[in-house]
Amino acid sequence: MSKLSTTSDDILASARTLIMSGGYNGFSYADISQVVGIRKASIHHHFPSKVDLVRELVKQYREDGQDSVATLERNVPNALETLKIYASHWAACIEDASRPYCVCAMLASELPSLPKEVASEVTAFFRFISSWLAEVMKRGVEQGSLTLASEPHVEAEAFLATVYGAMLSARAYADPKIFSTILAPALDRLTPIAAH
Repeated sequence: MSKLSTTSDDILASARTLIMSGGYNGFSYADISQVVGIRKASIHHHFPSKVDLVRELVKQYREDGQDSVATLERNVPNALETLKIYASHWAACIEDASRPYCVCAMLASELPSLPKEVASEVTAFFRFISSWLAEVMKRGVEQGSLTLASEPHVEAEAFLATVYGAMLSARAYADPKIFSTILAPALDRLTPIAAH
């Protein structure tokens, strides 16, 4: 791996950690310089502005999510199991503080104050997840593995809101169990009666 890509990756990893602890406006290139051990000018060489840096971070985060979803789709054809695995991924992240929390969830809470280039990347992430969940919901109806009360895209948005709301509640109460407590009824509601 070249020095350039390693440095860029270090800068991105540092930015992600700093966003997780203080949000978009809670860090500067001086903070990254201190963490990574390089001069601010070097950071500007890789990412001319903070907008460029965070936009790239969110873009890579979405691409990683797309790769993870593709792997999940290949390995788990059952829609209900797919939703359970998706929920359990976030439950594990909340349970284990050393695992990464969703950077887009953090940034979404700041959306009104984000630069439009960053905000559009965050919105694109949520559109991707929502679209994927809508496909899972549709497939689940076709398989008979899910029971929907509304159209697949509505159920997808409701499930997405439940997942992210549960994440925030678990953080607000400093209680990881809150996440599963909130998600269990949502998954039960989608589960066909015969499967209970």
